[in-house]
Amino acid sequence: MENALRIILPLYLLAFFGIAFLWRSFLVWKRTGINPYVVGKTDKPIDFIENIYPIPVLLLIVVTIVFAFFPSVYQFATPIAWLEISIVKIVGLGFMALALVWTATAQMQMGKSWRIGIDTENKTDLVEKGLFTVSRNPIFFGMRTALFGFFLALPNAFTLLAIVLADVLMQIQVRLEEEFLKGAHGKSYENYCQKVRRWI
Repeated sequence: MENALRIILPLYLLAFFGIAFLWRSFLVWKRTGINPYVVGKTDKPIDFIENIYPIPVLLLIVVTIVFAFFPSVYQFATPIAWLEISIVKIVGLGFMALALVWTATAQMQMGKSWRIGIDTENKTDLVEKGLFTVSRNPIFFGMRTALFGFFLALPNAFTLLAIVLADVLMQIQVRLEEEFLKGAHGKSYENYCQKVRRWI
């Protein structure tokens, strides 16, 4: 199982970030001429939160590289022995696969409204179709699911720290984005919030 994971986990990270972020961002830019990456460098809370996101991502990348290519060093990542069970790892991989499909689908359904960050310059449409009928934040929900699955597949102190930090950041960002959307869409967004849960 571990030998398979040494191949699967690095490929998954490449696929998730490649499909769910780079490719989707490229498509939006190609179709609209607008750069969907709108993370700012100001002192605003949303910019601060978004600029911290690389930390849990780097933690996952580093521990995955160490696990895949330096097995003897991986022991220093403090693996959680009682979770080192094949069925737990398989369940984790299942969550990861579903999360990738879910996230990519939600981004596709966002269409031209897809952004990384809060775009205060270009007004975007309020998306209420597809997965957005069951979750106000299906992309973040997909990311949370992927992180949980990743932790089950590779349980150690670093992946645990990464998912906890990422989840805290997402919880804060979602609320900041909701405040922005209330201001941008007014009553339409308030009505949407009454019909659809924040997560699922």
